[in-house]
Amino acid sequence: MGNLVAIVGRPNVGKSTLFNRLTKTRHAIVSDEAGTTRDRQYGKCEWGNKEFSVVDTGGWVVNSDDIFEEEIRKQVLIAIEECDVILFLVDIKTGVTDLDMEVAEILRRSKIPTLVVCNKVDSNELRYEAPEFYKLGLGDPYCISALTGSGTGDLLDDIVKTFTKTMDEVIEEDIPRIAVVGRPNAGKSSLINAFLGDNRNVVTDIAGTTRDSIYTKYEKFGFNFYLVDTAGIRKKNKVSEDLEYYSVMRSIRVIENSDVCVLMVDATRGIEGQDINIFQIIQKNQKGLVVVVNKWDLVEDKSNEAIKFFEKAIRNRFAPFTDFTIIFASALTKQRIFRVLEESQKVYENRTTKISTAKLNETMLPIIEATPPPSIKGKYIKIKYCMQIPNTYVPSFVFYANLPQYVRDPYKRFLENQIREHWKLTGTPINVYIRQK
Repeated sequence: MGNLVAIVGRPNVGKSTLFNRLTKTRHAIVSDEAGTTRDRQYGKCEWGNKEFSVVDTGGWVVNSDDIFEEEIRKQVLIAIEECDVILFLVDIKTGVTDLDMEVAEILRRSKIPTLVVCNKVDSNELRYEAPEFYKLGLGDPYCISALTGSGTGDLLDDIVKTFTKTMDEVIEEDIPRIAVVGRPNAGKSSLINAFLGDNRNVVTDIAGTTRDSIYTKYEKFGFNFYLVDTAGIRKKNKVSEDLEYYSVMRSIRVIENSDVCVLMVDATRGIEGQDINIFQIIQKNQKGLVVVVNKWDLVEDKSNEAIKFFEKAIRNRFAPFTDFTIIFASALTKQRIFRVLEESQKVYENRTTKISTAKLNETMLPIIEATPPPSIKGKYIKIKYCMQIPNTYVPSFVFYANLPQYVRDPYKRFLENQIREHWKLTGTPINVYIRQK
């Protein structure tokens, strides 16, 4: 569960290109929806029946062309803290630079499996430059071209071999795993402490391996679930806490290991780019969502207009997924935190909603008949039948059509919204597929 691979290196060595090359192997889930261009920093890769996450450390730094040694050093330290394997990308054309040597020194001390990857090997002649990189002291360099993809297969084979950690499901029980995520200082730990209170005896922590999530069992007031927290969050860190991409790296683990994510937003700061980054990771992993606007006690204007305005702003920024609950709470005064638990429980139940085929067709077919998919090139698209796919991770529906290839995304969204209108699916993502009948 959850192996994390980081790409580190100087600016302009081709980190984003390699990132795109590795994550494009999963075109099925990577959506082309507006707003996903920004999350080029995190994606999934599948190779040889193994799935892992890839993080491009360069992606989180604003204008990454002129970052200084210090920034790169921080990125490398964070990657060491959080990742299972590091790809150290160097440029065969520029050779070994002083900065490469510095980074190599940090990586050698870290004991994290590190692969030196020489990029831009676009011709066989260039391979003869590779031995220079032995002086980094990190083993055999891999010659690849991220642009054309040559050499990436061997690299992937070896990345997958380095995964020692297999997270055997520590948790067999079928109870919700709830993660609290958000920007630094949005109040995550206050909320977790408010849930757990002083009755720490209610709590049993089950940890996977060191870099894994810690599962805290929570059983009171009729609730029964695990709170997911990363083990590392407990130790204060060498790297200063306020680093933007640091909090995102942290969130990845927690999100991947949970069922429902409680996304904390700071009422005094509104929605920021960071919140959207975390939201997109939740979306990409198809997790349930509850949004909590924390520190509501500090806001002066608590009128209904203010609440409506805030809700609208959040839904606009997270569109097209807007069917989730927003709770205005305060972890400090414990205002409405009970509702956060209730809603998380509901979202978990909504993920397992089963709709009978008869009911689904009875409701959806008349709607489709009234507003059929727009005809394309004079061809009429007919949808005759639909059903829910059994045993999927989130509710997934398949609509059988004569010309599935002509059904565009906006129409799929229309179908999704209709399903949401008729059945309670708040907070859970759903999949809509159009297949050949």
